[in-house]
Amino acid sequence: MHTNTPPRSTIRLTRRGRIVLIATGAVVAGTAVAVPLLTLDSGESTKPASLVIPEGWRSGQVYAAVDKALELPAGTARKSLAKARLKLPNDAEGNPEGYLFPATYPLTDKSTPEQLLSAMVDTANKKFNGAPIAAGAQRNAMNVYQAVTIASIVQAEAATKADMGKVARVVFNRLERGMPLQMDSTLNYALNRSTLRTTESDTRIQSPYNSYQRMGLPPTPIGNPGEDAMRAAINPTPGDWLYFVTVKPGDTRFTADYAEHQRNVAEFNRAQQSRPGGRQTAG
Repeated sequence: MHTNTPPRSTIRLTRRGRIVLIATGAVVAGTAVAVPLLTLDSGESTKPASLVIPEGWRSGQVYAAVDKALELPAGTARKSLAKARLKLPNDAEGNPEGYLFPATYPLTDKSTPEQLLSAMVDTANKKFNGAPIAAGAQRNAMNVYQAVTIASIVQAEAATKADMGKVARVVFNRLERGMPLQMDSTLNYALNRSTLRTTESDTRIQSPYNSYQRMGLPPTPIGNPGEDAMRAAINPTPGDWLYFVTVKPGDTRFTADYAEHQRNVAEFNRAQQSRPGGRQTAG
């Protein structure tokens, strides 16, 4: 995250806004992680033996992977949602985003999209609804769905596992101060893209996922977080940070001082412009 607008201390949250948490962001560089999508049996069969769902994938990526693994026409898994009877929280309103838990799922000749998606949601419910996640969410005055939403932002924004707790703390600190999240990851979700380049016009798009314009958390998670991100969401690292930016890989800087943050952003922009075809963001 590296916003160019100073904190607005006069903003008042609605009652819902006070309950709902809003995150502020730094952008994860690239986040392209090479993960084998399909694992093959050692026999002669060319059919995959399992389906790997990486942490942070969006539901659309999961649907496409299911279709590919089961050799079904594109769009089949998405269409199967209506009959899958997924056990989602009421707040999800039927949208499984955030609950397609990242893990390795076995495949058989009898595997169907409904069965695979149900297995992902059932796994998420087991992970999220027991202690310590449910208790941790309650301790932080939020429900599990809100914790999953924060975790999805942490998953998208934190450059490393070590940074996850700090990113979560920035989210909480901003929420407590009535500041908009200003997360580039939410804009990327709204625009169905993954990039480090965020323009001024991007921050003006009309979308409930535009956390530059809207207060509170986005209406749904913005991806499917793993356990590390969930733990960070309920146990944020103590600190007073309000801003962060990944200046270069391995160098994410957190600060409570806006002027210092602007200097970090300027350094990030210089680093991006010095790279051939370098992309830049204004998170």
